[in-house]
Amino acid sequence: LTIVLSVVESLGLAVGFDRGNYLTIKGPLGYLLIIVTLTTGSAFVMWLGERITDYGVGNGISIILLINIVSRMPSDFADLYTKFVKGKDVVNATIAVAVILAIIIVTIVLVVLLQDGVRKVPVQYAQKVQGRRNVGGQSSHIPMKVNTSNVIPVIFASSIMSVPSVLVSLFNLNPSGTWAKILRGMNSNYWFNPNYPWAMIGLLIYVLLVFFFAYFYTSVTFNPMEIANNMKKSGGFIPGIRPGKPTQDYLNKILNYIVFIGAIGLIIVALVPIFFNGRFGANVSFGGTSLIIIVGVIIETIKQIESKMIVRNYSGFLTD
Repeated sequence: LTIVLSVVESLGLAVGFDRGNYLTIKGPLGYLLIIVTLTTGSAFVMWLGERITDYGVGNGISIILLINIVSRMPSDFADLYTKFVKGKDVVNATIAVAVILAIIIVTIVLVVLLQDGVRKVPVQYAQKVQGRRNVGGQSSHIPMKVNTSNVIPVIFASSIMSVPSVLVSLFNLNPSGTWAKILRGMNSNYWFNPNYPWAMIGLLIYVLLVFFFAYFYTSVTFNPMEIANNMKKSGGFIPGIRPGKPTQDYLNKILNYIVFIGAIGLIIVALVPIFFNGRFGANVSFGGTSLIIIVGVIIETIKQIESKMIVRNYSGFLTD
């Protein structure tokens, strides 16, 4: 990289590069170099993810994200040790370690429940006579995930909340007065800071955005009308609920309940690291959305490994 940047600099085209490992933009070609570099790097990571998906187990991009998050965990634990344990007496250090472990364990359990939580809606199929045989009469269920939108609402809400800061940095603005307060209120670092109580308004906006995107994403990916129509065509019905429109309304009612519960769980998981960062200055990279990604990828990978083992057992049985 040093050789390439030195050659580019000698041509006077895009960037300046000194021995202190600092990169300086020198014009439109410099921005073009950044765009090309980021695009090329993203395409390369996508290619690696596709290769992992083809030859490995699980989603390649998700596994790359998992490795990236896990690789930063040792430094995060070292920072927590330095901040809350190092130099403290035995009692305070023990209490700090116990509290940190308890918070991590409780958060992981909550994320696992969110990822695996399913509301099973019972479905009964009517018995029909085809020829000389009776068909149907079986019981099944519709699995409705509690966290139907996964981590998408948190990502969308965080992206919208970070837009003002990105614009200020992009155009090199220096807001003051009311605009500076609004900018701090949109920044999650100030939400639980006791010196900035008015920043809680930004937290309220963030919570409302998470709820909005949770319902919006679920309405896009899950269609109760289509499910009700398919059940009606195949002779299926929910016990105690008439087919057609009543079934659709019943599914909508259940969906609204479980999306609300899932959104609350997402907010709790997302706000745990933000709270400790704002109140105690403990900044960790494996909390919030990162923890949801870690648990989701691990659970999905385990399920895929189990399915491959079942297929392998069946193949071996049929071969023998």
